[in-house]
Amino acid sequence: MANGKGKRRRFGAIRKLPSGRWQARYPGPDGVMRPADRTFETSGDADDWLAEKRTELRRGEWHDPDAGAVNFAEYAVQWVDERDLAATTEELYRRLLRLHVLPTFGGLDLDEITPPRVRTWRAELLKATGATTVAKCYRLLKAIMETAVDDELIRRNPCRIKGAGKESAPERPVATVAQVDALADAMGPRWRLMVYLAAYGPARPEEQAEMRRPDVDLDVPGVWVRRAAPELTTGRRVVGDTKSAAGKRLIALPAFMAKDLRRHLDWYAEKAPDGLLFVGEKGKPFRRSTFGRKWRKARVKVGLPEDFRFYDLRHTGHTLSTQSGATLKDTMVRAGQSSEKAAMIYQHSNHERQREVAAGINARVEAQRAAAGESGTDLARGG
Repeated sequence: MANGKGKRRRFGAIRKLPSGRWQARYPGPDGVMRPADRTFETSGDADDWLAEKRTELRRGEWHDPDAGAVNFAEYAVQWVDERDLAATTEELYRRLLRLHVLPTFGGLDLDEITPPRVRTWRAELLKATGATTVAKCYRLLKAIMETAVDDELIRRNPCRIKGAGKESAPERPVATVAQVDALADAMGPRWRLMVYLAAYGPARPEEQAEMRRPDVDLDVPGVWVRRAAPELTTGRRVVGDTKSAAGKRLIALPAFMAKDLRRHLDWYAEKAPDGLLFVGEKGKPFRRSTFGRKWRKARVKVGLPEDFRFYDLRHTGHTLSTQSGATLKDTMVRAGQSSEKAAMIYQHSNHERQREVAAGINARVEAQRAAAGESGTDLARGG
């Protein structure tokens, strides 16, 4: 190819523009001539740039500069569609995209999303919403852009802020045995068992929502967790697998709960052989909205802080398990948590061991109840 001086060159072409600067072009693997993304002050600078492009082609490191001209919004939606996500996770991702990510990046192409733009977006988002939500949004954006790197649409991930995806959630509160009993009483007999299963199981709300009569073992006593039914923001429950493979488990319960289990089966569970364990007053699956109202009233009555969630009862169960001599693996099995690293390090926890842990919890609960009762008697005597 001829350059501006009429000489033949081995690779690419350069020419002097009317402005006095130099333009460089080169043939890609497809033979299409591609111009540089900038002009150069001298012909030597243009030659050096062409040499770099030639080296990239020879080493197989060349990247199509037009590959990133893909709309981010379209790519992000397709990214979510192509993943086998749990219903609640998919709902969360779509909500984060709609509310916090697409308003800034939706109109851009992938290669237009730069580190400075990401930094500015995150800084502005921190002013508008909570740090936990920002961390979730950042992790989602980073994951999408990392796939774009894998797809060879962009060279590098523009999300490079160290620690931006980490959440520093405050330590959750733990209820006492007396507070758990008070909550169970305040929730009423229909929901009493749910409180105890959350605290002394500890079973997740979505796991309890799908428990059925055959899942109850009165001899252990205990309950089997086989499936889960998380509730979406629309109110629809999605029945499916547990949160992880470890979620499918037998939860051995403290002996004092046998009476509550039997009473609940007789009085409140659906009567069909495969009936749901927990249904509302009208015989339908419980909803987060109606249950939430009862929970808030009970929480206020017991005097627990406003941010104490039903889910926080699980922390009470974890604490009692540890105090009863449970190992980390024992606690993981009870809670339905999974970790490959922990599974390799800590010993197996079988059903017999889980019954031992449940017996330890039972002993601690009964002891604390007895102590509370004696304290009440002493106060009565003093009066």
